[in-house]
This record gives sequence, structure tokens and C-alpha cells, in this order.
Amino acid sequence: MVEDENGEPNEQNAEASDGEIPSDNVLEEALREKEQFRALSQRSQADLANYKRHATEELESARRYASSSVLLKVLGIVDDFQRAMENIPEGSVSAPWLEGLRLVERNIENMLKSEGVVRIQAETTHYDPNEQEALFFVETNEVEPGRVVDVVRQGYRLHNRILRAAQVTVSKLVTQSQTIPEESNRREEEEDA
Repeated sequence: MVEDENGEPNEQNAEASDGEIPSDNVLEEALREKEQFRALSQRSQADLANYKRHATEELESARRYASSSVLLKVLGIVDDFQRAMENIPEGSVSAPWLEGLRLVERNIENMLKSEGVVRIQAETTHYDPNEQEALFFVETNEVEPGRVVDVVRQGYRLHNRILRAAQVTVSKLVTQSQTIPEESNRREEEEDA
């Protein structure tokens, strides 16, 4: 008979050492444990792979959007520069000077583009609260309701994320109280004629 580590007789070890085949229950238990360990190992490997992928994605995202605070400050300067360019009185600056300013403007736009900054096209589009911030609503019959009629401040994306929403003026339907006086004025004009 075989003894275990405490020096006591162990029948299972004795059976296996005598050349006998272990019982079906012991074999089934060993196979079940083997499958449990295999499944645990596979889950652990999958968890590790998912963790590595997630960590890599977070690192890449942090790298891509790390410059967003600096770019927001640059966009404020770009806004001021564009307003200045739009309000240069005609004939107040020489043509070469004006061309130099336009070159600076193009260089700034190219730098922003190389960093992944793209202007949001807001002009004459339908109002989209995900990309645009409505500052004003204008009642008009000339444009369908919900259309952007004016861009107050340009919006920008950084690698498909909104860096800064466009600030816009949006059209809305003329209310009945405003259309009635117009109709009554037309009636009065028709009666006078």
C-alpha cells in the first residue's frame, strides 16, 4: 500500500500504483477539471487581449485629442483674424500687404487641417443640435423652418469629434399673430384702392 505525505495509507494512490485503472468517477472528475481550467485559461487570454486593445485605443485617443485645448485657443485667434480680414476698408491697404494677410490665413487653415481640424459646414443646412448651437431664431416665410440662415461663429471638428459647435441663427415659421396684421393691411390697401 502507498502512503500519502502524512504517512497514512492512501487507497487511490495504491490503486493507481498497483497498475489498476482509476475508476470512471475519478477520470470524469479529472476531465471536468481539465475543461474548467481550459475555459478559465481561454477567458483569461480573451480578457487580456481585450484589455490590451482597450488600452491601445485609449492611448491613441488621448494622443489624437491632447491638443484640443490649444486648438480651441487658436480657433479664437482665427475668428478674430477672419473678422479683421472681412472688415478691411477697401483701398486702405496695399495689394501686396493684403495678399500677405491672405497667405497667412491660408497657412493657418493648412496648419489646422494638418492637425485634423475641419470646419463644420453649417450654411444653409438644416439645424443639427449635435453640431450647431442656435443663438437666435428668425421668423421668416422665405426659408423653410429649421434652416440655418446665418452663421455667427464657425464650428470645427477634430478627427470626427466636435471641437467647437457652430453658433447659428435658425429660421422658424411666422406666428399667426404676425401674419394677421399683414393681411389686414393688405385688405385696407385693397379697400382704399
